[in-house]
Amino acid sequence: MKVLLIGGTRFIGAHVARRLHDAGAEIAAFHRGSSANRILPDIEHVLDPKAEYPVTDFPERLRRDWDVVVHMVAMGKADAEAAVRAFRGRTGRLVLISSCDVYRAYGRLTKAEPGPPDPLPLTEDDPLRSALYPYRGMEAQLGAFAHDYEKILAEQTVQGAAGLDWTVLRLPKVYGAEDNGDLSTVYGFAAAPEWRWTHGHVENVAAAIVTAATHLAARNEIFNVGEESTPTMRERLSWLPARDSELPDPPPFDFRQSLVIDTSKIRSRLGYTDVIDEKAAMLALATSRLRPRR
Repeated sequence: MKVLLIGGTRFIGAHVARRLHDAGAEIAAFHRGSSANRILPDIEHVLDPKAEYPVTDFPERLRRDWDVVVHMVAMGKADAEAAVRAFRGRTGRLVLISSCDVYRAYGRLTKAEPGPPDPLPLTEDDPLRSALYPYRGMEAQLGAFAHDYEKILAEQTVQGAAGLDWTVLRLPKVYGAEDNGDLSTVYGFAAAPEWRWTHGHVENVAAAIVTAATHLAARNEIFNVGEESTPTMRERLSWLPARDSELPDPPPFDFRQSLVIDTSKIRSRLGYTDVIDEKAAMLALATSRLRPRR
């Protein structure tokens, strides 16, 4: 199997590349070369300074036949359209990595779309946000990409492309040693003890992506990805080690709306199972942060 990985060599994509490589896939990664993860296997690297958000141009050496193209960093409409133009007719399937922030429940949470809380857990068929560009105005904190970030438009672009098979994966809050390693997305919400937010360890998330990318039954389907059961923040913090430092106040969200996604579809349709225990992985990561560095 020949797989092109667009972006994502630092965190999730590195774990995806490792799992694909170990399964025998022939992989090329298109990225800027500004960061790399030590777990990356020996694969082909196509480096280009233009491989940054949004990725709207692909060099000729990539315009060849692929069994699967996995787009880790399609942030909005422009880069999704560019991928469709470049790889329609050249790939068996385009796998788009999306986010659970597409759901209307996220708009309820952030107060961008006020209303009663949406029922939980969120399935792949639940309503999406109508208020677009959720991070516009936050460029100073997040980066220039935030201005045009909109995974809903990226999803719609790929799904509406004639002559192109696709898979969309909506990710939870991903954590691991390389990113969100301080678990601020748990500790930082201690003041919202009954709130729930689906997380996923990077190794489990990568395994889910690889399962979907290599499974024919994933063609033209959307899948939520994340832990099978989502505890409250109180429950998480009850088994995580306490921290001495003062915890920040959480954002001014409407915490009546939790972000709990239903991940049963990818488990039942594709036979996905977690490769590591989520609770044990989170506990191990939190505990490792308490040890003095040598």
